[in-house]
Amino acid sequence: MIRAIYPGSFDPVSNGHLDIIRRAAEKVDELIVAILVNRNKSHSLFTVEERMEQLKLVTKDLPNVSIDCFQGLLVDFARQKDAQVIIRGLRAVTDFESEFQMALTNRSLSPNLETFFIPTSVEYLYLSSSTIKEVASFGGDICGMVPCEIKQALMDKYKK
Repeated sequence: MIRAIYPGSFDPVSNGHLDIIRRAAEKVDELIVAILVNRNKSHSLFTVEERMEQLKLVTKDLPNVSIDCFQGLLVDFARQKDAQVIIRGLRAVTDFESEFQMALTNRSLSPNLETFFIPTSVEYLYLSSSTIKEVASFGGDICGMVPCEIKQALMDKYKK
């Protein structure tokens, strides 16, 4: 059985994230989408609990996907969950350098843990959570950027 972890901040979850989740879920027996509780990103728009609920909502049709969160080293979380694979999405060549460095670091800390890179589908190449938040903050149209279930929650955050 192959158990994989797809880590990220998912603030907010985008259609690009969902694309990677769906494609990864087709290739593994179990996929844990794991929200990193990052001390360096203290200015999250959504709480961890809100992001967990949003991810559960948009993945409810994927029976082999579960949602979790973690702090600390990803390799420790992977060991705790008995995961063999880390999933990382790549948007552009510029993502590859930092992702490759992280994959090698994780491999040095946990030699049996593999990283699988999945390139983002072309229609989502331009998406990033920060871009989505910026467009939403100015009342721009975020249709096509986030799942329909997330759009209203995102717009509500900026109405306050």
